[in-house]
Amino acid sequence: MSLKNIRICFKVSLVASFLLFLQSTHAQYNFQELDTQIEKAKKDLGNDLVVLVYRDGKIIYTKAVGEFNPKTQAPIASCSKWLTAALMMVLVDEGKISLDDRVSKYLPIFSKYSKGYITLRHCLSHLVGIESEPIKLSSILKRNKYSSLEEEVDEFASKKDIVANPGLEFRYGNIGLNIAGRVMEVATRKGFEQLMQEKILRPMQMRNTSFSGLFATNPSGGAVSTANDYMNFLSMLLNKGMYNGKRILTEQSIEAMQKTQTTAAMIKYAPKAATGYNYGLGEWILETDEQGNSTVVASPGLFGTWPMIDKCRGYAVVFFAKSLLGEESREIYLSLKKTIDQQIIANCK
Repeated sequence: MSLKNIRICFKVSLVASFLLFLQSTHAQYNFQELDTQIEKAKKDLGNDLVVLVYRDGKIIYTKAVGEFNPKTQAPIASCSKWLTAALMMVLVDEGKISLDDRVSKYLPIFSKYSKGYITLRHCLSHLVGIESEPIKLSSILKRNKYSSLEEEVDEFASKKDIVANPGLEFRYGNIGLNIAGRVMEVATRKGFEQLMQEKILRPMQMRNTSFSGLFATNPSGGAVSTANDYMNFLSMLLNKGMYNGKRILTEQSIEAMQKTQTTAAMIKYAPKAATGYNYGLGEWILETDEQGNSTVVASPGLFGTWPMIDKCRGYAVVFFAKSLLGEESREIYLSLKKTIDQQIIANCK
């Protein structure tokens, strides 16, 4: 055989081997039923939707519906809270703050108005005890009156009533995470957006994610992002704090975020999308094992985006949409997750 023929045979063998590898990689999953379900549900989910599933270091499923694709940027509402909690934990890892620090250590105005016992842990778990309105579109529009995060948080201290001692009652809203965001600004002498870019977004190549906007920074619900970007974040959490060989968070910090902070009796207000769940730090605990350890965590947003991590099956999924999230959407997303679960064996005991 000539040298030329040998080279041709070698190249053909390489291509064939690569195709066989791809075939074996995709053969272990059959997402045909998932495709069918998404097509049937697309009207209820707003017609524009992206679904990404990540496992073992790669995207194993992509579905784009309507005008959305994995690079489409849209508001993510309360999915922002997960990012803000992660930023707080970066500062905890760096020794700049502690979860058990009182907010008044950084913001003395809270002591002035009898709110001096609120800690940063209370802030990340919605246990501050301050009166709050349910999250809805009108409340989001109302906060446009603030010119800065500082102005908004000072108003929480001076004008909002305490309705329960900190740590006793859970009321989901924007107060706790926005207080935490302001504390981070004071502790580091940097703006929240700058901190988020430096510690979370740039290290994880989340180039199309931002908390910048026309109005005051909103750590609780003001981010815009893409399905690709948010999946980078989820993959870091799933990979125990590592992203592309770079340490973003310690394993201890991720464990702290995913540890249940509430009981059913403590929850005085939760949105319909999360009714029946408990809460960690910046994220909902959807399922736990027999020992009470979280196994499925999520951070659903008002505008329809649902990011989730299934620790037992070792995968992350983001349902990325732009529509007002209702009870019906919750059931659809959970149904879609069950279909994904059928393709991936759980390894929890």
